[in-house]
Amino acid sequence: MVRIMTGSRVAHNASTVSSPPGFSHAVQAGGLLFVSGQVALDSDGNVVGAGDMAEQTRQVFRNLTAVLQAAGASLADVVKLTYFVCDLSAVPVIRAARNEFIDPVDPPASTLVGVTGLVLPDLLIEVEAVALAPS
Repeated sequence: MVRIMTGSRVAHNASTVSSPPGFSHAVQAGGLLFVSGQVALDSDGNVVGAGDMAEQTRQVFRNLTAVLQAAGASLADVVKLTYFVCDLSAVPVIRAARNEFIDPVDPPASTLVGVTGLVLPDLLIEVEAVALAPS
């Protein structure tokens, strides 16, 4: 876990989640934690589950969990998720995998956006989050 303080905001990086240089996994400002889009990369930067939306979604949520934990929060603190998805027909698969991590009865607010591609051609989904920051 790495914390970088700049003025009234704090950046958090999870040591188990791959990140490019100059990238913050999450930034805490006021009472909120803004989590950068997470993709299906392992800690070494390798794509997990190429061609498999369910496994990529699980890896994304594993990464989100790690980033939130590095900032002292959890998935239960998430109030908003934004999904960027290359295949909109996979929404039922995404929901099923998400439900392994998020309570399907009381999920956070969410937005789903169809995209033509992500940073690497084998990536199928990216998810960013807004969570309540720990007090």
